[in-house]
Order: sequence, then C-alpha cells, then structure tokens
Amino acid sequence: MAKQTPLDRRGFLRIAGRYGLTSTVLAVTGMVGPLTLEGVGKAAAQTAAARSNGTPLMTLKFGASGFNENNLKIQESGQLWFAQELEKRSDGALKIEFIGSNQICNQLDCVSKSQQGIVDIFSASTQNSAGAAPYYNVLDFAYMFPSRASQHYFFYHPKSEVLLREPMRRLHKIQFLFTHCELRGIMLGQKFADRPTVTSVEELAGTKNRVTGTQLGRIAMQLMNLNPVPIAWEETLDGLRQGLIDGAETWMGAAAYAGMTPVLSQAVDLRFFCGTEHTAMNLDVFEKLPSNLQDLMMEVAYDAQQYTQREQERALIEVVGAVPNPGPNTLFAQHNVRVATLSDAEIAKAEQMCSPEFNPKPWEQWRERLNRMSGGHDVYSEIYAIAREIPKDTVVADVQPRRWWQNS
Repeated sequence: MAKQTPLDRRGFLRIAGRYGLTSTVLAVTGMVGPLTLEGVGKAAAQTAAARSNGTPLMTLKFGASGFNENNLKIQESGQLWFAQELEKRSDGALKIEFIGSNQICNQLDCVSKSQQGIVDIFSASTQNSAGAAPYYNVLDFAYMFPSRASQHYFFYHPKSEVLLREPMRRLHKIQFLFTHCELRGIMLGQKFADRPTVTSVEELAGTKNRVTGTQLGRIAMQLMNLNPVPIAWEETLDGLRQGLIDGAETWMGAAAYAGMTPVLSQAVDLRFFCGTEHTAMNLDVFEKLPSNLQDLMMEVAYDAQQYTQREQERALIEVVGAVPNPGPNTLFAQHNVRVATLSDAEIAKAEQMCSPEFNPKPWEQWRERLNRMSGGHDVYSEIYAIAREIPKDTVVADVQPRRWWQNS
C-alpha cells in the first residue's frame, strides 16, 4: 500500500488552487478518518467534477466570517452543510462560492458587506451584526430565553416572522435564514485556574471581561458588575493568558472553535443572553431568485435549522465538552477547562439583577426603539412569552420543527 501524506495547510492550498476552494472545503467536510494529501486531492477532484455539471443559473458568494472546514466540526452551525445542500437540491442551478476564514468579511462587517452586495449570503453572530443592523438587538435582552430549547422553539415559531424576520427584511434588507442556538456565559482565563469553581454570581462581581459587538449584552454585564471591556480579538487570548483581563463574554461552542480553550480555566454557564451564529442573505438577491429556488432556499434553511438543532447539541457534548464532567477527548477536558454550572437559585438571582422583567429601567430606551422599529409590537414581552410556551426543562431534541414562514 502506497504511503499516505498527512494533509497540511500548504497541501490544502495546493489542492484548492487546482480544484477551487469551495470544492476542496466541501471535500474535506465530507471525509471521515485521517486527512491525507492523496485522499483530499481525489475527493476534491470528484467534488469539483460533480459541481461543474451544467451551467448554474446563479452563483452566490457566501461570506462565512471566520468559519472553515475545521472549526465547523467543533461548532456545528451548519454553513457548509447548507451550501452543499443548496447545490445538490437545485441540480446545479445554484452554485455557492464559500469564502470563510475571514477572507472576504469578518464577524463585524459580514452583514454590511451583504447589504453592499459584496457577498450574497453571510454568516456571523447576530450580536456582532447588530452594529450595522441594529434590529438584531431584539434577540439580546437579558434572560429572555431560559434555554437553548426555547431559542430553537422561537426560531421555528410563526411569530418569529413578525417579531424578527419581517423587520429585518424591511429595515435592513436581510433575509434571515437559520441559526445555531447557544446562551452566553463568562469564560474565565488563567487567573482563575487555581481558584475554586465558581458557584455564585457574586464571585464574578468586579471581574473585567472582554465584550463582543453586542449592544444590549453590555447593559446586562454592567448590571451584574461584570465590567465589559471592548478588546480586539487579536489581544484577547494574551489578555486571558496573562491575567490582563479576567474573562470573556461568549458561549462555549465559540470558545472552542475560536481556539480559546488553551487560555481558559473555567466556563461559567451564566446563560444570560443569546449566542446565535446565524446565516442570512441579501434580500434583493433572494427576491431575484425564481420562485422555485426561493422555495428551495427556505426548505434548505428549515432543514439547516434542524441540522444545527441536532448536530450542535452532539458537538457540545462530544467535541467541546460543555458539560460538568466532559469526556477525555473533548477540548475542555484536554485543556482543563471546568464547566461552572450555576444552580437555579443563582440563575434566578442573576436574572433579578439584570433582566428587563425585574429591572426594567436600564432597558427602556432600547425597548422603545425596537418596539418602534418592529412596527408597534412589545417585542421583549412577546418573545419572552413565546420562549415560555414550552416547559423550562424541555431538551433541545424534543423541540418540534415548524416551517415558520407558512404560519402554521
């Protein structure tokens, strides 16, 4: 048997130069077992041949911020699966040019580059996208969602049309397609490696924490005395390692896929607002699609929501290790990251400190602004109620999918 050469970055780029980046990325995604230069080259050739059959009706440029074939196996947020399914089910009428790894847009500007027509489809967190498209803030009220199951339930819900998707189209020319669902906590750096596992909100009081692009998340952090500090991503890992900052506000899947685990000590499961890595597209591009391809886009988005519902829950346990006793092969176990699970009483205490339900005054301006933008809905109250239509202890797998755009 001929010796197989392990795939490295240089080999990957050589194959991508020959067969195209998207074909190579899709080939790697579909492979099981060790990646070798020979195996990936053969798979990329086959993928490129299959994708070149016929002339596409439309080629869509997909700017996927920092995502690539490797980290989408850590956070299963569905982007590559979505791209592959669109090509397959459209019988080649749609060709997707997948551009990840921050090559064409990043977390903060993918949405604006979509609005400008530089990319057609994009992926980034809704929180980082809110700077350019402020209606995304509607998802970020503190403790609006009690669980990941309640998040999925809302995104499948017909009322997500009037409360989220229609205003995004009208205000920002964005067609919201699907999203992964997690809730954010505080990822503590090396300063907390020798300290006991956090069990209360008070133990976090006074810590200095890196904050993402979220606008509403900062309100919650200030109310819990978590001192949100905007720090560039490039400086965050060193800050956590050296103790210049205490922690970072994000979700566990993001901490793992973004390479944070080597500098973390504890992942505090505060669950205080959304971490939603969504995929959306330029509305004008969507509306230029023939009606059959618009229908296909929505069906594939619906199936991609189910993909993330299923696969991300698996990856959180099997790959990330986002549980109190992670398996030995998970990223959290390998880097000695402890998951700090707070009691229901502690979560309730945090909620009373910062939620609009118990501390409404700091949220009034944003609530009034978003209510006006929505067309007159009390968006916080309505989404809050929908998120509680299912029992608090519902597991993600038990949330029933619904085609939200069909109003049934």
